Amino acid sequence: MVLVNEVMATPGRGLQGDRYRGSRGVREVTLIQAEHIGAIAALAGLEAIAPELLRRNVVVAGINLVALIGRRFQLGEAVLKGTGACHPCSAMEAALGAGGYNAMRGHGGITAQVLSAGMIAVGATVTALDLPDGQPNGAMQL
Repeated sequence: MVLVNEVMATPGRGLQGDRYRGSRGVREVTLIQAEHIGAIAALAGLEAIAPELLRRNVVVAGINLVALIGRRFQLGEAVLKGTGACHPCSAMEAALGAGGYNAMRGHGGITAQVLSAGMIAVGATVTALDLPDGQPNGAMQL
């Protein structure tokens, strides 16, 4: 995995430079909560985990990603729609050691589809766009 400071998101293609670009359909972007990385490390018996080992495209903090499933949200300049849970794969055993797969269960983040193109940069804000009436929009920074 290559870490970048910004990336272009494109509908039907996902993130520029992603090895799965254009082949994932509703899984064009994967996101994980920074708050879950420590929990995953603890469950895997590790002191810490480099986020790139978890094979997710974007790490966010301060917003409940699961609440964005089925909803539109803005990530930097791009508009995405949460499409489902991002379940761990068997590669987590190799990345995190024995028990890595189970450590990520329930903490794997979400998948999203790009609805509107735009740049996503470190420090960008995530804003829920279509929460039910009466609920405040959620916002956080990358």
